[in-house]
Amino acid sequence: MRAFGTTIFAEMSALAAQTGSINLGQGFPDTDGPAGMLDRAVQAIGSGANQYPPGPGVPELRRAVAEHRADHYRLDYDPAREVLVTVGATEAIAASVLALCEPGDEVIAFEPYYDSYAASIALAQARLVPVTLRPVEGRFTFDPDELRAAVTPRTRAVLVNSPHNPTGTVFTREELEVVAELCRERDLIAITDEVYEHLTFDGVAHVPMATLPGMRERTVMISSAGKTFSVTGWKTGWVCAPAPLVTAVQTVKQFLTFTAGAPWQLAVAHGLRHELEWVSALRSGLQDKRDRLMEGLAAAGFEVLRPAGTYFVQTDIRPLGFTDGLELTRRLPELAGVVAIPTQVFYDRPERGRHYVRFAFCKKDEVIDEAAARLKRLSA
Repeated sequence: MRAFGTTIFAEMSALAAQTGSINLGQGFPDTDGPAGMLDRAVQAIGSGANQYPPGPGVPELRRAVAEHRADHYRLDYDPAREVLVTVGATEAIAASVLALCEPGDEVIAFEPYYDSYAASIALAQARLVPVTLRPVEGRFTFDPDELRAAVTPRTRAVLVNSPHNPTGTVFTREELEVVAELCRERDLIAITDEVYEHLTFDGVAHVPMATLPGMRERTVMISSAGKTFSVTGWKTGWVCAPAPLVTAVQTVKQFLTFTAGAPWQLAVAHGLRHELEWVSALRSGLQDKRDRLMEGLAAAGFEVLRPAGTYFVQTDIRPLGFTDGLELTRRLPELAGVVAIPTQVFYDRPERGRHYVRFAFCKKDEVIDEAAARLKRLSA
C-alpha cells in the first residue's frame, strides 16, 4: 500500500482548512438530511440501540433495502440471505473485491475512477485494467472495442460506477448492455457502485446493471445512504446479490468491521421507507446548484462538461492557460481562495486526465456564488 499514501481528498480538505478556502473538492453536503431520519437516529440512541447489531445488518434495514430494490427496480432480493449492510459503499467495494478476486486476477474499471477501487484491487493482489472514458458530444463514455480488448482469460470482474464519479456520466442502457454482454459471454462478475442512484438530472434515468437480462445472478449491487440522504458521515451502505456472492462478501466483511452502527441503520431504514419525497426535492435542488456552478465556472473561463448525475462538474482548464490540474489545484487557494480536485489522480494513466479539474456543487447557493466570484480572478 506504500504507493497509495494520503488520499487526494484528505490533502485538499486539509489545504482548504489551512488556507480558509472554499472547499469545492471533497463531495460532502453542507446541509443535513431529512429531519425525520435524523430524529430516528436520536431515538435509536436514546432507546438503547447502542450495542453490536447482527453482523449482516439490522433486519429492519435489510428488509427496507429489499423493499426499495423491488419498488424502484423490480428486483427481488431475500433480505435474510441476499442483503448485507456495510460500513459505507467503500467497505462494500473492498469486501467484494477481496472476496471474489484471487491474486493475479484482473478487474476492469473505467478511468477516471474513485480512488478506493485501485487500493481494494491492490489489497486483493489482483490487477486493475483501466478502460478510459473520453468526452464525446459533451459527455464521457467508453469505446466498446477498447472494453472488449481489455478482457483476457484472467479477467474476473468489471467494476461499474454509474452515476459515475468523477465525470458525472450516467451510463445509458445501451452502454450497460455492452458491459452485460461481455459479462455473460466471458463469465464475469459485475461489481456495481450505484451510490448516486437517486441523484440524476434532466430526466436521465439510472439503470441498474442487475436489471438487464442474465445479470442479476452475476451482479454485486452496491449503494449507500450517504449521498442519497446527505449523511455521508453515517457510513451506512449495503450489498445486494445472490446468496453465494453475499456469503462470500460477508465472510470478508466480518473481519474488516464485523458490523455497522445500529442507530444509523435503524434511521436509514426509516429513510428508505418514508423520506424519498425529501430525496426528490434534493435532486431538484442539486440540479439547480449544478447549473449555478456551471454558469459560474464558464464565466471564469473554464470549459465545462455537463454532468447527468452525482455531485460533480468536470472542467477543462486549458482555456485558462493551465495544463496540469494537480499543479493548479495546489495553487488554487492562493490564486482564488477555492479548493478543487485534480482529476488526473483518478487515472492509471494520469496524462489522459491532466487537463481536467473536478468541482463539487453539493453546497449552499451562497457558497457556490462566492466560489464562482473568486474563480473569476483566474481569467483576469
